[in-house]
Amino acid sequence: MHKTRTFLASVVMAAVFALPATAQDETSFDTVVATVNGKNITVGHMIVARATLPEQYQQLPDEVLFSGILDQLIQQTALADTFSGELPARARLSLENETRSVTAAEVIESVMSQPITEEAIQAAYDEQYADADLGEEFNASHILVETQEEAKAIVEELSGGADFAELAKEKSTGPSGPSGGSLGWFGAGMMVPAFETAVAGMEAGSVSDPVKTQFGWHVIKLNEKRITEAPSLDSVREELDLQVRQTLVQAEIEKVTAAADVNKDAAATIDPAVTKNVEWLE
Repeated sequence: MHKTRTFLASVVMAAVFALPATAQDETSFDTVVATVNGKNITVGHMIVARATLPEQYQQLPDEVLFSGILDQLIQQTALADTFSGELPARARLSLENETRSVTAAEVIESVMSQPITEEAIQAAYDEQYADADLGEEFNASHILVETQEEAKAIVEELSGGADFAELAKEKSTGPSGPSGGSLGWFGAGMMVPAFETAVAGMEAGSVSDPVKTQFGWHVIKLNEKRITEAPSLDSVREELDLQVRQTLVQAEIEKVTAAADVNKDAAATIDPAVTKNVEWLE
């Protein structure tokens, strides 16, 4: 049965050994760190091994990781040298898939690293924000109470000239009560549906009838409303840059795949459930 490969416990348990203080300036990725049965383990091997570690291991001190990774690579090399015969199908196919994946990732990286023009960034911004309906934002206050009767009584007090903020401080059970019920500015999706629906139908300066939500009964005052403004280009530049690069990658994938000589007729004759038959590879 295939056993999950894990980062050896020696990383966690490794003694803390400082890196050599005499490390040479000419150290590079192909600098040999150790040899096992004549096979080289290089700085590059260690860099790749560290880069693939889970995040919790990445937080360990460099000297702990150096020692642990080197031990792991030495152990793996020594173990690999004891293998004889032909690799089982599981291992051989895993290597083929890994080679395919890593090589394809290099192509994607080359596309992602292409310089992006300001014109492309501007075009992406215009497409996303120029004609978009960004909706409205609301500035509202509310008084939250437990019963409809309490809410109706508050509406009557407000109709009689009571100050909304003072009533909120006195009677609201919500966390905004001490600040006069103020909720500040919010847009679509930021409030529960019943509350948002009530606010959307109000005029600035008006007070709602009691509104029920899962939190209780609300009396809402709409202070202001405005059309949501599009963010500045600079504030979303990084996001747009990534979007443009991802679009380039997708276009490259589609172009290369369309140009490839692909024949998948045989796939139509195969039961999709066969991909679960891991035991075939043992």
